[in-house]
Parts: sequence; structure tokens; C-alpha cells
Amino acid sequence: MSTNHMDKCISTYSIVGCDPVAGEVGVAVESKFLAVGRCVPWGKGGVGAVATQSWANVSYGNKGIALMEDGLHPEEVIAELTREDEGRDVRQVGVVDIKGRSATYTGKDCLDWAGGIAGENFAAQGNILTGANVVDAMVETFLKTTGDLAARLMESLAAGRDAGGDSRGMQSAAMYIVKVGGGYSGYCDRLVDIRVDDHKDPIEELRRLLEMYRFFFGHKKEGNLSKIEGEVKTFILKVLMENGYYKGDITDEWSQAMQDAFIQLSLTENYDERLAPFGMVDNDVYEFMKKTFKW
Repeated sequence: MSTNHMDKCISTYSIVGCDPVAGEVGVAVESKFLAVGRCVPWGKGGVGAVATQSWANVSYGNKGIALMEDGLHPEEVIAELTREDEGRDVRQVGVVDIKGRSATYTGKDCLDWAGGIAGENFAAQGNILTGANVVDAMVETFLKTTGDLAARLMESLAAGRDAGGDSRGMQSAAMYIVKVGGGYSGYCDRLVDIRVDDHKDPIEELRRLLEMYRFFFGHKKEGNLSKIEGEVKTFILKVLMENGYYKGDITDEWSQAMQDAFIQLSLTENYDERLAPFGMVDNDVYEFMKKTFKW
């Protein structure tokens, strides 16, 4: 087995997925390997995504994206990536473009069980797995799960774990989804970029991080606001006062001083994507605060 400084044995399972309607494409991955998210998932908004693993040639990531930008079908991308790679027999890679076209490749010398399945909008693959049913479970779950791409990738990864996963155990996991203008404030394409580098249950930790990611980087939903009055007002004022943001009078009406204090807390706690008009609160913020601020 020939390897070089670009190679590292990343025995894992991953799924590359696409939602062409939403313009999203990305990768979810889990492995008995430290910080798998720094090696396996690659993507570019409006182009496609790549998962490179087994004795991973990480150059497949950017090269694969460039080939997709040139218009190559994922099958052609993999053929080009492996053509001059002397280590092709120990490589594993999945590729999906923004149109939902896909391909997966498993070198003949990848360690058992190793293999993959590609179909419309997905490519699932893994090596050193407990069996083929791991990949089957990921595919079945991806196809039947509703919701956005992040939800479908998350459930697919969990299904792979539940079917047996990596035969050596679990250590790290990651999710990387790209979309043109999908990043923070629209300045980049990183719609979702979360990683669990070392954890006894990396997939459940990834799920927890995804929930937090949705809250902190999500936006207010239309109609999902409540007036700050009654129990809502009492709770928010208690939070503001207990944490030193407000020391003024308690009045019947929500005041500008209260509003200013609430904005200060919101910016400190990174609720800035969910700021609401005067006297209103995003319901998701209120529910999150009830979980966060306890006495």
C-alpha cells in the first residue's frame, strides 16, 4: 500500500447530499478518527460537494470541485481524480453536484466492509463498516426523511450508526453544507459548518450542535413573535435584572429602558439574528432563554 504526506487512513462512513431546489449541497460524516471534519467534507456553493476517505487523498476535495466547475459529471470527476493517482485502489470518494448528479467510488483494496451507493441527489459510502447494511440504512433514511438537507443528512448519519457504523467504534463527526450566499450575513457559502472532533457519542453531540446552529444562525420566522407582556415580561425582566442588564423601575408597560437592556442582553448572548421590534420577542428566543437562564 503506497501512501504519501497527503494520505491518511480515514475509515468511516459518509453521505453526500443535495437539495437542488434549495440550492444546497453538503456532507455528513462519522468516524473512529480524530477530527474527521478537517479531512473528509469539501464543497462549494452552487457547484457541489465531495467526501474523500479511506486512505484519503485530501486533494480530491478542491480538485473535484474544480472539475465540477468545468462541467464534468461526478462520474467523470472521479475518473479524472483516480486516473493518475497511484493510490486509487485504497481511495474512497463520493461526489454530488448542485444538479443532484452523483457518483461513488471504492478502491478494490479498501478494508472490509467497504462500498457505496449513488443515486439522484446522494452518494453514500463507507469502509471498515460492520456491513453493507450501514450504507443501505443511510440511503433509505435519506430518501424517506422530510425537512431540509441538514435534517436529512443528520438522520441518515444516525441511521448508519444504528445499523452498526464503523466497526472500530465512534470518535468524531461533522456536517458541512454549502449554498451561495448561505453563510453568516450572506458573505460566504458555509450554510452549516459544525464539527465534533473527539466525543464518546459524536453523532448525538453533532445533533445538539445542529440545534444550536439553527437557533443562533437562523432567522425569525414570519408570525413567530409574541408581545412582551404577562408571564413573558416577568421572565425577561427577571433575566435582565438577575444578570445586571436592568436596574430601573418595574412598570406596567414595556419601556424604552427595558428594551435597551433586552437588546444589550440579546447582543451579548448572540441573539442578533433574531432581534424583534420594540415590545416583541421571537418565540424561539424566549424558549431558548427559558432553557438557558435557570435559578
